[in-house]
Order: sequence, then structure tokens, then C-alpha cells
Amino acid sequence: MNLDKYGLLKSNAYYQTPVNKLQEIIVNQKQGFIVDSGALSIYTGKFTGRSPKDRYIVKDKITKDKVWWGEINIPITESYFEKLYLKITNYLSGKNLYVRDSYVCSLESARLNIRTICELPSSDFFANNMFLRLDKKTVKNFQEDWLLINAPGFKSNPKIDGTRSENFAIINFSKKIIIIGGTGYTGEIKKSIFSVLNFILPVNQDILPMHCSANVGKDEDTAIFFGLSGTGKTTLSADPSRQLIGDDEHGWSKNQQVFNFEGGCYAKVINLNKESEPDIYKAIKKGSLLENIIADKNGKVDFRDTSITQNTRVSYPINFIENIKFPSIGNTPKNIFFLTADAFGVLPPISKLSSSQAAYHFISGYTSKVAGTEAGVVEPQPSFSACFGAPFMPLHPAEYAQMLIKKIKESGVKVWLVNTGWTGGPYGIGKRMELKYTRAMINAALSGELEEANKDNYHIHSVFNLNQPRICPNVPTSVLSPRKTWNDDVNYYKTAYKLANSFVTNFKQFESYSNNEIMSGAPNGK
Repeated sequence: MNLDKYGLLKSNAYYQTPVNKLQEIIVNQKQGFIVDSGALSIYTGKFTGRSPKDRYIVKDKITKDKVWWGEINIPITESYFEKLYLKITNYLSGKNLYVRDSYVCSLESARLNIRTICELPSSDFFANNMFLRLDKKTVKNFQEDWLLINAPGFKSNPKIDGTRSENFAIINFSKKIIIIGGTGYTGEIKKSIFSVLNFILPVNQDILPMHCSANVGKDEDTAIFFGLSGTGKTTLSADPSRQLIGDDEHGWSKNQQVFNFEGGCYAKVINLNKESEPDIYKAIKKGSLLENIIADKNGKVDFRDTSITQNTRVSYPINFIENIKFPSIGNTPKNIFFLTADAFGVLPPISKLSSSQAAYHFISGYTSKVAGTEAGVVEPQPSFSACFGAPFMPLHPAEYAQMLIKKIKESGVKVWLVNTGWTGGPYGIGKRMELKYTRAMINAALSGELEEANKDNYHIHSVFNLNQPRICPNVPTSVLSPRKTWNDDVNYYKTAYKLANSFVTNFKQFESYSNNEIMSGAPNGK
């Protein structure tokens, strides 16, 4: 394959290299090693996670009036992009490069063809795992819609290149090119493509992009699970009685179909064990790619060891999970679950949301940090990520929320807020909600039993205005009321208002973009 048209001169292109061959190259070049399960393990270098302050979008005629510019979507000029593109292609010219053609979006009408050109074979391995793979026929006639060039060894010069630091990821919507440099963290590849989709799908096709997992039951009823890290999104959507559509990014089409963006999974493996995450554990085998883990001389991985990073990861093709939906498309969703790990212990374990509340909580994207997870965190702290995926959303969150309201009304989907966090008091006093109860509540919502048992008899939470069920099959009644589990009304309401005020304060940045319908979903601040 000749790469001259990209400015990559005299480069040797390894095209569609099989993963077993890539694995051989990586091991021979001492860029990785094989663990006892047969999986390949690599170290991503200085960067072991995303660098959100180093992701840029070229500000041009396509983006200038549509992108929500700020700390999440940082503008860069066309001139800086052109200069960096020339530098990065000059750097890669004459090297062995790994080229892969693939696509994203399992729904044919939304499909986007991607060509990735990578400096490292491990990056190519990741692209093969994460994107949808082509058959021999489609490879032959492939035409890319977008180009992604990834060069971890290239470092920018912030003084002259318009970047904050030596690493960067830049998206150019006019040229349909992404360039990534200075970081070996493979997640930048996936998240850059998602950022593209989160812009073009709503703008061009009226498709709502969602950072969520999704599954489907025997009756073809689709369920969507939103949730930030630590809320149980992956665990709760992996249900042996339901088929997994996908675990991270989906679209909701005009025809009410929910479809997976990708062809793989990229899961955290910190404290992974066979009992808590059997699907992920079994997927760590030949063909999967571990990142930044520690293993002994016999290749046995210690998933508790976070000496490199807490963000230890594995990527694998989605068909490494046994119970998957193929193709990765579901019909009209019947239930949506917003998962939050409330370390304050004041939100109900499950509650039903109106469309206004759904939009408000969607924009808020609430979970919490607990003591010890980050330097300086000594007590529970609220954590908000708009649309449960702020770092990858180029448009204003209110635009996605208004699309969600429209979808909710059109589909009649029920929306639930599920607290997988603390009960009986805040972190340090109360305890984590038992998984068996959370599963029972979700199963009751999915079957319709929860709605049937509480129709016209929900308790309205006095602070958050949420519809709290009084009854849930296989869950003790005492568990359903957070106030009762505290057995301390004064401190319960003091803490509840503290969290409600955090919601209100966080939402001030969105008020000018939000209509009255969205604002009516707010809690009662005090």
C-alpha cells in the first residue's frame, strides 16, 4: 500500500495485519509480553489515561457556531493543524506503519469508514479489537470517510505548535482527519472517533449519541444503562438472561433503533475477579490486549496491583462475550437506567423520572468520589459529567438533552434513576447497596412488575422530587427508603439538601441553554 497521498513518504505499510502476527511483532520487539491466559500485555508509557485538556477541535466554518467551546472542547486554528499534520507525517515517513481499515456504527445508514495509520503495532491491535471488522469483500472496495494518524513517539512543541503540552489529539471536521501524538494511551484512538460521531450523528442525521451500555431481552425489549466509572454500568448490563448490544457507546436513531458504535469492549480491570465480572474475566485470552497491569514471572496477573495506574484496562472483540446480540442493534428502548454511586447515601436506590427530570439528570451526569480515590479527597464529593460522557460531547449538553426528551416522548420509554452507592448513611458510616438488591430492582423495572406494584402510589421525595417506589419484588421495603435506612432524619435531610445544592450549583452553567421543561426537573435547593 502506497501512503504517499497522506504525506507519508517511503513508509512500509503493514496492511490489515492479523492479530496473531501483530502479537508476534510486539513480543519480538519487546513492546509487550504474554500473560498466563494467552492475552497480550503492554505498557502505554507516560500516559496511562486520557488527557482531556489536550484534545482539540479545529475551529472552522463547520464547527465555529456549533461546538460548545470551553475546557472540554478546546479550539485550535486550521493553521496550527496544518503545521502539525506536516510535522507528524514527516516524522512517520520512512517508518514501518500499521494500517487498518474498519468502520463504526452497526446501523448501516450511520456507518462511518475509518482508516487508522499507527506508529506502533499495539495501537493497530487495539484498533482491530475496538472497531467493527471488515470481511474480505468490503476490504477490497474500501473507501475511508475519516483518517486517523497515531504517532505516540512524536511530541509537539507547545511554544510554537499551539498545544498546551507535548501530547495532543486534534479533530479536523473539514478535512475529516484526526492526528494523535505524544501519547501511547490507546483509549485516545477510541475516544477521538466517538467525539466525531457525537458531533456528526446529531447534526447530520438526527441520531442521539449516548455514552452507555445496552442490552435486549427475550421479548426484544431494549434497555439502556448510563453511568460513570464505578457505578456498575458494565456489571449490570451484563445479564445472562439478556443479550448485550454493547458496553460503551450507542446511537438512538430516528427509527427508534439503538445500535452499537464499536466492535469491541474496553473495560477497566482494577480488582477484577472471576466472581464479580465473569464475562470480562473470561474474555482475557489470546486476542485481547491488557494495558498497564502487573504480572509475576509466570504471567499471572495481579489485578489488585495499581502501582502503574488505577486505570488498568483490557480491550477485546465483542464476540469474546458469549451472550451478545448480532448484529449489535436493538429495537425501541423500553427502559433507561441512570446509574449513580451516591456516596452521600441520600438518593433512593431506585426512582422513576419524568421526562423533565430525565433531561435534568442526563445533563447533570452525577456520581460521587469517595475518600481515598484521589489525592485530597477526604470526604464524599459530588462529581458531574454532562450526558454521562462530557469529555466526548462536542455540542452543548442541552442539545443532547432536548433530543433525549423528544426520544422519551416518542418512544414511551420509562426512565429510572438507580443509586448503586451507599445506604444507611454516607460513605464511612453506611454501606454499599447490595448488588442482589440492585439487580432485583432493575429486573422488576424490566419486567414491568415495579411499575405495576407502584402505579399511582409512588412516594414523592421531598428534596429531589423523585418518584420512589414503596414496593419492589425481592427487595425489603426498608431498603427502598433512604431516609428510613439512616434512622436519623436531621442528618439525612441536612445531607440531602447539601447534595441538592451541589446539583443546582453545577447546573448554573447550563441554565441559559436549557428551556423551562428541563429546568423543572431540578431538585429543591436550600
